[in-house]
Amino acid sequence: MRKNIKITAAVAVTAAFALGLSACGTDSDPAAKGETGAGADTSKPLVVGASPTPHADILNFVKKNLAEKAGLKLEVKEFTDYVLPNTATESGQIDANYFQHKPYLDDFNKKNGTHLVPVVDVHLEPLGLFSNKVKDLKDIKPGQTVAVPNDTTNEGRALQLLAANGLITVKDGVGTNAKLSDITDKKGLEFKELEAATVPRALDDVDAAVINGNYAIEAGLQPGKDSLALEKAEGNPYANVLVVKKGNEADPRVQKLEKLLNSDEVKKFIEDTYKGSIIPAFGQPAKS
Repeated sequence: MRKNIKITAAVAVTAAFALGLSACGTDSDPAAKGETGAGADTSKPLVVGASPTPHADILNFVKKNLAEKAGLKLEVKEFTDYVLPNTATESGQIDANYFQHKPYLDDFNKKNGTHLVPVVDVHLEPLGLFSNKVKDLKDIKPGQTVAVPNDTTNEGRALQLLAANGLITVKDGVGTNAKLSDITDKKGLEFKELEAATVPRALDDVDAAVINGNYAIEAGLQPGKDSLALEKAEGNPYANVLVVKKGNEADPRVQKLEKLLNSDEVKKFIEDTYKGSIIPAFGQPAKS
């Protein structure tokens, strides 16, 4: 029986409270009992937080088809934002998460003082430019509005996608850290910054929008087919990673999941299910 549990912003206060407890090393803190890392109780399920699509879908494929044979009990909890999975992993409410790329993780750690580390790369979600109002890049004209994700790494990534397709010009050298203030020529476009998860819902209110691959798929879009422009996979640093709190990489359950997520079976599942909109990107994460 599937045991996905959706966690929404309503539990943000609980997550923050648990984070405070973990910092104090109370008896409820698994780390205080020696229950993490190599000493983790392998008879307990590994609880992994994930965005619904494709992360939870991939994890549930592993749970249904691969985990039992590997001796892994796996529980999947679905999150619908980009903050709570990390705070819940930091606090020990969950054991791991799978929803983000390493540049976002690095930025999150820096801003929040968390101690989260990537374990293994799994897949790439190419960022795409979509529109319900124009059919081709050349139809995007001065005076029109483009929505972009408002978190640091994805906004920079979105601006570079627009620059690569000639819609804007950005300062040399800013890379994926680009901000709206780094645009040197907007070419008459206006920009609307939105939380990544809400961008697909804004498609009818703007002329075009840069949407993360997972949210595009959840909205019924096919990035490989429906986008006006799509990120290239070659040399792309934005592979989505399995993440744990530092010290828990040695948890035998985490190591089993790491291997399963990079298995031939998962590769085939991703390719057959997402048909190029999600791409396998196996291997070790890049060094910080």
